[in-house]
Amino acid sequence: MEGEINPSENNSCGREINPSDNNSCGREINPSDNNSSGRELVAVTKKERKIFRASRNVLKGVPPEIENDPKLKVAMEVLPKNYNFEIAKTIWRVREAKAQHIALQLPEGLLLFATTIADILMEWTDAEITILGDVTYGACCIDDFTARAVGADFLVHYGHSCLIPVDKTGGIPCLYVFVDIQFDTLHFTETIKTVFSKSDPLALVSIIQFVGSLQGVSRELRECGYNVCIPQSRPLSPGEVLGCTSTPLPSGHTVVALGDGRFHLESVMIANPDAPAYLYNPYTKVLSREYYDQATMKKVRSEAIEKAKQAHNWGIILGTLGRQGNTNVMHNLEKQLSSAGKDYIVVLMSEIFPAKLAAMSDVDAWVQIACPRLSIDWGASFPKPLLTPYEAAVALRRAEWHPWTYPMDFYANDSLGNWTPNHKPPCPCGLTRKTGCKGPKCPASVKVSQDSN
Repeated sequence: MEGEINPSENNSCGREINPSDNNSCGREINPSDNNSSGRELVAVTKKERKIFRASRNVLKGVPPEIENDPKLKVAMEVLPKNYNFEIAKTIWRVREAKAQHIALQLPEGLLLFATTIADILMEWTDAEITILGDVTYGACCIDDFTARAVGADFLVHYGHSCLIPVDKTGGIPCLYVFVDIQFDTLHFTETIKTVFSKSDPLALVSIIQFVGSLQGVSRELRECGYNVCIPQSRPLSPGEVLGCTSTPLPSGHTVVALGDGRFHLESVMIANPDAPAYLYNPYTKVLSREYYDQATMKKVRSEAIEKAKQAHNWGIILGTLGRQGNTNVMHNLEKQLSSAGKDYIVVLMSEIFPAKLAAMSDVDAWVQIACPRLSIDWGASFPKPLLTPYEAAVALRRAEWHPWTYPMDFYANDSLGNWTPNHKPPCPCGLTRKTGCKGPKCPASVKVSQDSN
C-alpha cells in the first residue's frame, strides 16, 4: 500500500529504533537509510513488547464483593483480557436498578462476545437476557425503542460513546460500555517519534475504544517535547471523532488517527482538507499516509444541490434505525420547505437503498435525516438527489455553500445551523462561552441578574 509505514518489516531503507537506547525520547535513524522516494518508512522495535491490560476496577462504586469475586474473575477469563467490557460494573448497575430483563446491544465487531456476556450476566443477576441483533453502526443507533418493545427494563449498549444522553432513552435505564481496548502503545509512540519531528504540530484522534490510550500517548509525547493537541467536538470526548462529527483543527497541524479503518478519519479529512493525515492501525502496527479527494466530493455534492434547487416535490426520510432520526431537524426542514413553496412527504426508513427510493418516482429530491455520510459517500448511486440536512439548507438558500470546506458537525453542540440535532441558537451577544458569553440567554447573563437585584 502506497504511503505505508510497516513497523514489522525490516527494510534497510527504513528507520530503526535502537532497542538499547535508554532515552525513550530519543530517535535513531538507520545510517543506511537511502529511501529518496519518501513513500515508505519502517519503524522497528526489537525489545519484547509490553501489552497493557485493561483495568477491571473501572468504577470505585462497584462493591468489592462483586469486583473481587473469584468465580466472576474465572468466568471473565474467556473474554479478551485487553477488552474492558466492564462486567462487574454492569452487574452492579443491573442489581441497583433491580432489573429483571436486560437488552444487550453490540456492534457487529463485538457481537461474537454477546452470548458469553449474556451467560455471565444471567448467572450473576438472575435477569432474563435479550441480545438485539439488528445492525448497529454507531451510538446514534442505540435501540431503546426495541428494548422496551421486547419487555426489557435495562439496556446495555456496547462499543460507542453516550451520544444520546441516558435521560433521553425513552424511560429505560441505559448503560454505555465503551469497551476500552488496550494495545501496544509503546510501538505507537515510538512510531510517531520515528516519523515526525518535534517541530511538527500533531493532532491525535481516535475512535472511542482508544481514547483512553490516546491521552497517555499524548502526555508522553509532550514530555518528550512534541507539539501535540487532542481536539474535541463536544459532546464527544477529547480526541474522539465520529464519521459525521469532527472539529476544525488549528492551521498547520498533521492528523494522526488511531483505528482499524479510515471511515472516522475521513470525517477529519473532510473537515480539514489542508491537513496531512495518517492512520495508525493498532492491530497490524502499520502507519499509513491517507488521502481524500475533496474536490471530487465537493463537485458531486454541489451538482446534487443544484439539481435539488429545481425540484418541487421533496421527500424527507426520517431514519428509524435506533435514534438516527431527529424530529427537531425534521420539523425545521418542513418549515423551510413550506416557506419555499415546496410540496413534501415524510417517509420513515430504517435503511435507505436506491431501489426503494426509485419506486417513489414522483419525488424529485430527497433529504435524509439518518447519516450524513450516506449522502456524502453514496449519494451519486441514487437516481434523484439525496441530500443531507445541511445540503438541503443550502438548496433552500438557508445556508452558505463553501467551495472548499465542508462542515462535519452533525452531532456537535456548536454546529453551524438547525440542520443538526444538538444545535443551539447563538447568543444575542454574538460571543461564545470561550470568547466571553455568560450563558443562559446572556446578554451578559441578563446584566448579572439585574445587578444582583
